[in-house]
Amino acid sequence: MDLGYEWFIQKIYERSGIDLRYYKRTQMERRINALMRSMNIDNYAEYLRLLVREPAHYRKFIDHLTINVSEFYRNPQHWEVLEKKILPELKAANAHLKIWSAGCSTGEEPYTLAIIVSEQLRGTQSRILATDIDRGVLAKAKEGVYSSKAVANVPPRLLEKYFERNGDHFVVRDSLKQLITWRQHDLLCDEFPTQCDLILCRNVVIYFTEDAKSKLYQRFAQALRKGGVLFIGSTEQIFQARELGLSTKATFFYQKN
Repeated sequence: MDLGYEWFIQKIYERSGIDLRYYKRTQMERRINALMRSMNIDNYAEYLRLLVREPAHYRKFIDHLTINVSEFYRNPQHWEVLEKKILPELKAANAHLKIWSAGCSTGEEPYTLAIIVSEQLRGTQSRILATDIDRGVLAKAKEGVYSSKAVANVPPRLLEKYFERNGDHFVVRDSLKQLITWRQHDLLCDEFPTQCDLILCRNVVIYFTEDAKSKLYQRFAQALRKGGVLFIGSTEQIFQARELGLSTKATFFYQKN
């Protein structure tokens, strides 16, 4: 089984560019095996043949691996800290902020950011870069169509202001869309933006190995300007923050010294 798994993830890397060696093996192997069982497949060679032969199954496989779970204002109390404490201080130092939403999934996070930027940073030229490894979720994000469940945490006033209702769904207005640039990006091998005022990478690195996680936090620290802030997920913590030149600004917020 060990040889089979190693062979399989090498073939997936050759085909997709996604290097599963940097993801926690126990979690990833369990997810892949669950998919195989759902199709009554019990070996990696047969599963790979299916993925090569059937684009729909390959798409399902990639979606399953990249774990795209999100919602607007996820962990609302953390967004409140961003809105009331972090952003005003960043704006005081630089009126035009460079913001990066890394691992943006289907777009709920960068659109939440865009709402806050529109409300808090009126008159600035602040821009948001939103990236993800998965082209499929980026396409969904650009469409900006969400269920009522996804927007449940959006305050009613802002929901009316920044969304149009279309049946049971809500469509992001162009005024928000124009604040965001979408780009495919692999955190493990692509170049990072530089001189960022604010970086969000939430609930993404928890799926990576400890070695990959350490390298990512180092690269995020390098991507920040002095005084810039990294906003991480509610299940994450940067133990080597001081060594990276970061200090705790608030819970889940780290500032570059």
